[in-house]
Amino acid sequence: MRGARKICGLMTDHIYLFMGIQGSGKGTQADRLSKDLSIPHISTGDIFRAVMKEDSPLGDELRRILNSGALVPDELTSRMVRERLAKPDAAPGFILDGYPRTQGQVEHLDAMLTEQGRSIHAVFFFDLPEEETVARLEPRRICTRDQSHIYHLVNKPPKVDGICDIDGAPLKQRDDDKPEAIRKRVEEYKRETLPLLDIYRARNLVRRIDATLSMDAVTEEVLDIAKE
Repeated sequence: MRGARKICGLMTDHIYLFMGIQGSGKGTQADRLSKDLSIPHISTGDIFRAVMKEDSPLGDELRRILNSGALVPDELTSRMVRERLAKPDAAPGFILDGYPRTQGQVEHLDAMLTEQGRSIHAVFFFDLPEEETVARLEPRRICTRDQSHIYHLVNKPPKVDGICDIDGAPLKQRDDDKPEAIRKRVEEYKRETLPLLDIYRARNLVRRIDATLSMDAVTEEVLDIAKE
C-alpha cells in the first residue's frame, strides 16, 4: 500500500470524499478504489444499517428517528461517522461516500481530522447530467421477495421479463426510481449538497470526474488522481 503524505505538518494519507448524485457510479468507483488501496469504503447508508441492527441506545435512537420519517441530525450522523473512523481498518485511510452532506457535517469532519492531525487528499465529484441520472435510475427493478435482488432493464435485465431470476418472485419499480421522484432528489442534491463543493474548491481539493464515461474509463481516472 502506498505511504501517507505529509503536507504543512498534516498527514494526508489516503482520505477521499466521493460526491455525486445517486446513479453517478460513485459507489462502484469507491469499491474499486477501496480494493486497490486496501482502505475501507464507508457510506452513511451502511453505517445507519449497521447501527440499526444493534441492540444499543444509539440503535434505538436511530430507529426512532428514521421510523418517524425525520432526518438524522448532523450531530448524530457525525457521531456515528466518528465511531466508524476510529476502527483499526480506517487507520491507513478511508473513502467517505455520502458524507458530508451539509455545512454542519463539513465542520464536524474538519474537527475530526484536525484532532487526528490528518487531512483530505482529494474530493471526487462525479458529475452526471440530470437526464442521464433519470435514464440510469428509472430502469431499475427490485425483487418483491428480497430487495437485495436488483435488476436493470438495460444493463442487467432478468431472464424472464418481470420475474426475479433467483426466487421467481415478481419484480417492481421502487417509488424512488420513478422519474418524478428522481428529479426531486436531483433538486434536493443541487440545493443542499452541491454548494459544499465550493468549500472544497477553495481548498483546491475538488477533482471533477465525467460520470458519463465508461465505468473502466472513470476507474482509470480515479486511480490516476489517487496516485498524485
